[in-house]
Amino acid sequence: MALTLNPAIALAPTVMRTGGWDAYGLIDSGAGRKLERFGPYRAVRPEPQCLWRPALADAAWTSADAVFDPDGEEDAGRWRFNGPAPAPFALGWRGVKFLGRFTPFRHLAFFPEQAANWEWLAERVGGSSGSPRVLNLFGYTGVASLVCADAGASVTHVDASRRAVGWARENAELSNLADRPIRWLTEDARKWVARERRRGSRYEGVVLDPPKYGRGPDGEVWRLLEDLPELIAGCAELLSDEASFLLVNAYAERISGLALAGLLAQALAGRGGRIDWGELALMEDGGARGVGVSFFARWSAEP
Repeated sequence: MALTLNPAIALAPTVMRTGGWDAYGLIDSGAGRKLERFGPYRAVRPEPQCLWRPALADAAWTSADAVFDPDGEEDAGRWRFNGPAPAPFALGWRGVKFLGRFTPFRHLAFFPEQAANWEWLAERVGGSSGSPRVLNLFGYTGVASLVCADAGASVTHVDASRRAVGWARENAELSNLADRPIRWLTEDARKWVARERRRGSRYEGVVLDPPKYGRGPDGEVWRLLEDLPELIAGCAELLSDEASFLLVNAYAERISGLALAGLLAQALAGRGGRIDWGELALMEDGGARGVGVSFFARWSAEP
C-alpha cells in the first residue's frame, strides 16, 4: 500500500536557477573554478563541481580583479588582488541593497544563488495579509531578512556572529529599511528556538540556512546532520495556524533536497500543503550551463 503523506512531497525535484543581474553574474566556469562578476569586480573562486573545461580563454581568467586561494580547510583561504584590496562596495537585488566584502571564507558576504529563494520569499510574504511574522535563523548579513521586510513582514533575524549581525544592520541602513520591524539578535539558533517555544511565540514563516559546522556566541557547537532534525522539529512548533511557509537550505555534500523534504514532512505532519525540493544553481551569462551549489526544501501551506 502506498504511503500518503500530509503534507505531500513533490514527486520530482525542482532546479531553482539564478541568472545574472546588475550586481552579479557567472561569467564562466570550469576546471574546478568559477569566474564571477560582483558589481565592478571580477573574481575567481574555487568550485569543485565544475568538472568541465572553461569556455573562455585564459586571459579572461588571469585578468580577474581577485582570486581566492584555498588553504585546504573548509572554505578558508586567502584572496590575491590585482591591485589594492577593495573596500566594501554597494550591491543590490531589486529594492534591497547590501555591501559586498571579500571575506576570508571565499564568499563576498552574500550568496548569489539565494536570489531564487529571495524571489520565492518575496512572493510568499507579499501574498500574505497584514504583516506576517518571519523568523530567519542563521540569517548572516541579512539579505533574506531585508527581502522579507521589504515585502511587508515583521522579521526576527538570528545569527551567532556579532560581526554578521552588524553587517546586516549596515545593509538595512543602506536599503533604507532600518525603520522596518526587524529584531537583530546575536543568538544560538537552537537556544533561541527553545526559548521561543517556551514563550509560546508563533510565526507565519520560518527560514533556515544553516552551515555544515559552526559555533554559537558562547561556543555552542553546531553539526548539520546531527542537529538539524531537532531544530526543524522546534521550528515546526513555532508556526502559527496561519503560517504559510518553512524554507530550509543546506550546503553539504552528504545531504539532498529529498532528505530535507522528508525531514520537513515528518516535522509538519498533519498540516497539509506541499513540500517542494531540489537544488539551487547559478547559470552562466548567456548560456545554458549551470553550477549546482546547494540543496533546499520548502513547505507551502497551499498545495
